[in-house]
Amino acid sequence: MTNLTRTNESWLTSASHQQWLHEQGQALVDFAKAARVPQGFASLDRFGKRAEDAQVDTVTTARMVHSFSLAHIQGLPGCTPLIDHGLSALTGALRDTNHGGWFSSPDAQNGNRRKDAYLHAFVALAASSAVVAGRLGAAELLAEAVGVLERHFWSEDEGALLESFAEDWSDCESYRGANSNMHGTETCLALADVLDEDLWLDRALRIVERVIHQHAAQSGYLPIEHFDAHWQPLPDYNRDNPADPFRPFGKTPGHAFEWARLLLHLEAARKQRGLPNPDWLLDDARQLFHSACRYGWQADGQPGIVYTLDWAHQPVVRERLHWTLAEAAAAATALIQRTGEPVYDEWYQRFWDYIDLHLIDREHGSWHHELGPDNLPSATIWPGKGDLYHAYQATLLPRLPLAISLASALKLRR
Repeated sequence: MTNLTRTNESWLTSASHQQWLHEQGQALVDFAKAARVPQGFASLDRFGKRAEDAQVDTVTTARMVHSFSLAHIQGLPGCTPLIDHGLSALTGALRDTNHGGWFSSPDAQNGNRRKDAYLHAFVALAASSAVVAGRLGAAELLAEAVGVLERHFWSEDEGALLESFAEDWSDCESYRGANSNMHGTETCLALADVLDEDLWLDRALRIVERVIHQHAAQSGYLPIEHFDAHWQPLPDYNRDNPADPFRPFGKTPGHAFEWARLLLHLEAARKQRGLPNPDWLLDDARQLFHSACRYGWQADGQPGIVYTLDWAHQPVVRERLHWTLAEAAAAATALIQRTGEPVYDEWYQRFWDYIDLHLIDREHGSWHHELGPDNLPSATIWPGKGDLYHAYQATLLPRLPLAISLASALKLRR
């Protein structure tokens, strides 16, 4: 007789859950289409409207190109004009025609003329996904973006990305960031598939070994975010500005989840290509996940994952950002796929329950990008609804294999 009391059946094998994810992803894509502005894409407000003076943002534009490329490859109509619009912006108004690379706004109208690795990693990711989507001009953009990464940002000596430069590529910043290198790792995984070059998986492994296996392992497997030019931790960095959206003080549990997933993608990608893997990738991914759950989930007694913790693992910024839950669910997905252990499915279901009950905005659409400590919508760090990158990927990853990056996996799945 069938045991109907079993509770460890994985949602990943549930057809109804897969359909629910598809519907959620499609709703996210439809909502984000309104973010188009003449020179790229801009953030929407909480109602899905653009302000009349909405500012084009290069990271948002690149993420939209990446996400709409994934949607097009998946077979969702209406995305190709949006991909092409974003590509036009990245090859036009957002590009520095004098020195190469990209500003954070058209012709640096926001006053920031520096060029940072975080942004350039997303430009390369966007171009790689648009190549897989078969869009005209994407290959040329990808070649340029890869050239910039290799000429300016990749440090062979350090085995990591340098952080930022002045407009003319002078004045290398004496700061090293885990966040930019995390997204650099993601981009390396995509480039390995699209360019068919193992070199990018070797670079990803070098980044992971430095940031995670050397540093995070010595810090309770909650990644250290900020370093000096010699990769020495900066524990007081931004203590006076703890809620910075890109360089917050302390530790960020959401990044531990994100790193955990990337380690497992890297392990699977290297295995598929016949490359040697260190034996610590899976263990480090487990440790990252469990530390993030232990210290980040309900850290202040309320459901959700707090944005940041101090060095004693006490909550600092208690807002709940949507991307942390998206990455938590995605990390649980990867660990289910890699290990099949029921504990990860329990966390997976817990995270999606929270997303469904608190983050999905059924009145105005998309997800709330930020909740306060009371789990009600707030706008302290991230007002409005910026882009669909994290949330949309969270709906796709449970339906795709670990070993191949998102765009390439969707292409092969068709």
